[in-house]
Amino acid sequence: MAAYLPNFSEAARIESRAVRISDPVKRLRYLRGEMVRRPVGPLAKKRRKFPAFRYFSVSLPLLAALIPWPSPKGSAEILQRERELLVPRATGSPASEAPVPRVWLVDHTENTEVYSNGLRVDLTFLTSNRPRARFSVYSLAGAAEPVKFGDAPVGIVYHTTESLIEPFEEDENRRLKQLGHNLLEVVRGERAYHYVIDRFGRVFAVVRESDAANHAGNSVWADSQGIYVNLNDSFLGVAFEAQTGEDEAVTPAQIHSAKVLTEALRSRYGIAAEDCVTHAQVSVNPRNMHIGVHTDWAGDFPFAKLGLPDNYDIPLASIYAFGFQSDEAYDRAVGMHFSGAALALEQMEKQAAAQQISVAQYRAILRHRFKDIAAELQERENEGGN
Repeated sequence: MAAYLPNFSEAARIESRAVRISDPVKRLRYLRGEMVRRPVGPLAKKRRKFPAFRYFSVSLPLLAALIPWPSPKGSAEILQRERELLVPRATGSPASEAPVPRVWLVDHTENTEVYSNGLRVDLTFLTSNRPRARFSVYSLAGAAEPVKFGDAPVGIVYHTTESLIEPFEEDENRRLKQLGHNLLEVVRGERAYHYVIDRFGRVFAVVRESDAANHAGNSVWADSQGIYVNLNDSFLGVAFEAQTGEDEAVTPAQIHSAKVLTEALRSRYGIAAEDCVTHAQVSVNPRNMHIGVHTDWAGDFPFAKLGLPDNYDIPLASIYAFGFQSDEAYDRAVGMHFSGAALALEQMEKQAAAQQISVAQYRAILRHRFKDIAAELQERENEGGN
């Protein structure tokens, strides 16, 4: 985000003048002008070509003055507190700093991979899809242009297959195996996920990791690096053979396999713990600007059993960065399962207060920014991806 802020050597002068401007519209116009006139960082020259005045960010000292925090001691502390405002993290879990595990490939045959943590991957359903495209990473605030690009997975989205489920009992063994096989055939045909974990805990690779799976669609997530939009290219898809709303959504064997698979994927790509999230957390509908088009794993995901923090506590970037909102259907599906939507709304309200405008006005600005990003992505897709 530093690329969109004035140089700290100018901060005192800017703050001093801004706080003397009583009219909020004139004050914001002044701040926008400072943002455009003094871009910093590697994107400065490029950014002058964009109408950056459409989106604005309060200067760091002024932001600290508008929000009821203790007075910070210096620019470093101001920057840290703004990052805490814009990049909230999961809290209350000792695993919130879960280190990336070290896992390596032990054995590989035509049909099987074996890893050092006990993970066994069945390759008999492995197929290809379109190659993973280079994806954009956007700043948490600022113009609708990428701050960087990536070409390797940065996270994992967990799904449920929502397929037909029979009671997990010995007498149903033949039926359970047939349903699992049928599911894998469908998933392979649709290139739906990178991995599927069946009711017996068997891990099947479906879409090659070098390729994009069709698992996330319209989706949004953010971490300390920035915001990811439409996660098929930036995140891996892992699905449990399960249905949302079942009393026992997954079996103990599936949980164990998900743990060792997550460890292996985090080890291979250096995936941060907070980027291991559920489909319900990232899914959005750009047409009505609602979150939660898909509600699989809207609650009860076994984060702790997978060695992860409770990522349900991470505020949703779709709300606080782009102005999406929940609807009654989503609220009913989620219930009290996780606080990310409510925390994100509080976050957006703080940001609106810092700008001294209404939540409705601030949401409109955020939505405008999202639409510009969506248009940029659509243009790139029409041009052939990269």
